[in-house]
Amino acid sequence: MNIKDLRKKTAGELDKELGEKAVALSNFKFGASGSKTKNVKAGRNLKKEIAQILTILNESKKEKKA
Repeated sequence: MNIKDLRKKTAGELDKELGEKAVALSNFKFGASGSKTKNVKAGRNLKKEIAQILTILNESKKEKKA
């Protein structure tokens, strides 16, 4: 997902997306340990997307305080 698309979403949508990504990362980790996962770059992409979502949420919280 593109960072510009994430910035257009509301905080509720971002929280929901964050939950989905966290579950997907958990499933990826269990699949990787059992060597069921073929695409090993998927874990890196999931971590990156989670970090982007958290960054956007933190920025929006700081803007509300200012």
